[in-house]
Amino acid sequence: MPPVGGPRRQSFLTEEEKKNRPKVTKELLVRIFSYLKPYWKQLLIVLIAIVISSIFNLMPSVLTGKIIDEGLIGRSMKKLVLFIVLSLAVTLGANLIGVLESYMNTWIAQHITYDMRNKMYKHLQKMSQRFFTSNNQGDIITRMTSDIAGVQQVITGTLTSILSNSITLIVALVVMFQQNWVMALVGIAVIPLFIIPTRSAGKTRWSITTESQACSDEINGILNETMSVSGQLLVKLFGMEQVEYDKYEEANKRMVKLNIREGMAGRWFRVALSTFSSIGPMLLYLAGGILMMKYDSTLTVGDITVLVALLGRMYGPVNQLLNIQVDWIRSMAMFTRIFEYYDMPVEIESPADAIIPTEPAKGEVKFENVGFYYEKERQILSDVNFTLESGKCIAVVGPSGSGKSTLVNLIPRLWDAVSGTVSFDNVDVRKLDLSYLRENIGIVSQETYLFNGTIRENLLYAKPDATEEELIEACKKANIYDFVEKQETGLDTVVGNRGLKLSGGEKQRISIARVLLKDPALMIFDEATSALDSISEQKIQDAIEPLIESRTSILIAHRLSTILNADEILVINNGVIAERGTHDELITQGGVYAQLYETQFCKKEKSQPDAFDYTEGED
Repeated sequence: MPPVGGPRRQSFLTEEEKKNRPKVTKELLVRIFSYLKPYWKQLLIVLIAIVISSIFNLMPSVLTGKIIDEGLIGRSMKKLVLFIVLSLAVTLGANLIGVLESYMNTWIAQHITYDMRNKMYKHLQKMSQRFFTSNNQGDIITRMTSDIAGVQQVITGTLTSILSNSITLIVALVVMFQQNWVMALVGIAVIPLFIIPTRSAGKTRWSITTESQACSDEINGILNETMSVSGQLLVKLFGMEQVEYDKYEEANKRMVKLNIREGMAGRWFRVALSTFSSIGPMLLYLAGGILMMKYDSTLTVGDITVLVALLGRMYGPVNQLLNIQVDWIRSMAMFTRIFEYYDMPVEIESPADAIIPTEPAKGEVKFENVGFYYEKERQILSDVNFTLESGKCIAVVGPSGSGKSTLVNLIPRLWDAVSGTVSFDNVDVRKLDLSYLRENIGIVSQETYLFNGTIRENLLYAKPDATEEELIEACKKANIYDFVEKQETGLDTVVGNRGLKLSGGEKQRISIARVLLKDPALMIFDEATSALDSISEQKIQDAIEPLIESRTSILIAHRLSTILNADEILVINNGVIAERGTHDELITQGGVYAQLYETQFCKKEKSQPDAFDYTEGED
């Protein structure tokens, strides 16, 4: 019999689910069951356990007839005790087997979700920046967590439910027809009396619950907006207190009405269910009495009792099997969402015959006729050509949005050039082993990311086996060691989520130290000092200047003194190299660089005499 409290969850498809119902194909089913194949032995144990447990669960109902006919009516104490003990034994056996089945089910489900999570995480790690910039982060996490976690429910719930309920129903029907086929037919005819109110009440309560949730969200929205400091101030300044109160009162009134409707819907369901639960056994007793008295003298009270008990056992399985289509469709939709991510092509990966040079990397970079776009309608880079020799430094400058950051991101293959060739040490980056390439390139970006751990842990991310001396040396070169020394726990100071316990300059210098531990052949500083105060900027500048003198490096939008020290300055404008040369050469040309220098550096010079920062934000 269904639980008296009514349906616990939605047992029908919403309009959205009907609209997006997945197409179930042979290929999809084969793919789903391929995850079960490695665990076929455990699945066989589960199947056997379900069969035995289902039979054992029905045996007490059959034994009840024996207890009545042979024990009580037959006045045999021996048989009475025997059948009672047997009934208790099979009940205990069914429960113990159920524990085994539950354990094996959970074990299989956990191992399958373990496999799927690992596969998903490994696949997502290979995805390009395009994937992470074009997909919602919440959706990515949902696929990794909720969707894959739902696989466990499919195995322990949907799959097991189909097997268990089917076997229970088959065994119950066989036994009922063996007892008396006429009463078995009467019992089957009664079953819809339980199904109809259960499904009807479930749909009604789900509809009301959905409305209640929407109303609750509306009330929470009003409270969040008007009870916050800023919201309350706005309400007062515009004299909207009464308007907001009326909105709240109206929503609150609707919530009360919905709660009353929901409570009464459950009440009427329980009344109907209670009534029908009495009608079924009564009809069987009536039919049994008529048969016993007029047509079938062999029919006993015990037989009728068995049939009534078996009828009660059938309500739940029938109801669940009728609703299994809903669970099945949801399961297929969930697997479809997971497989959509699995099937996303990996845009950037090492070629099968990837080159791994044996000689130490020099960090030389060459762009030959390079073009790039995120969308065909908007070209970002066009016909870019330049060469960075080992030990040299190039500065890349230009207005915000001109493509500076995009240009340097093509070197470690965060993106791949759409046309042309980007070479690293005279080898096309697309032919190099991806790990080798990225191991030899260090990037200090504008938005520094630190893990929620200690300074030490964040530094060791670049070189897990670094010694204490190496950590200290890197911090000194990054001009952050004085700060570390002043902390009570030194390198073991916790930086907080995304490094929020540190200032922007401190985070940036730690990121420089982290890159130094990596010891790359090429260092790229991508607007590493933008959005920082002048003191922090100076400290970072002091750390950067000696580095570019000893390493192959690329600088984007740094202070004038750094740009002056560059061997060549590239001016990017509208996706092309508009000008190139030294600072003095570019100033005399009177072009884009000279204009940026005159309009932005000269203005800033009054407050920050050695500064050249004319761009904000990311490219």
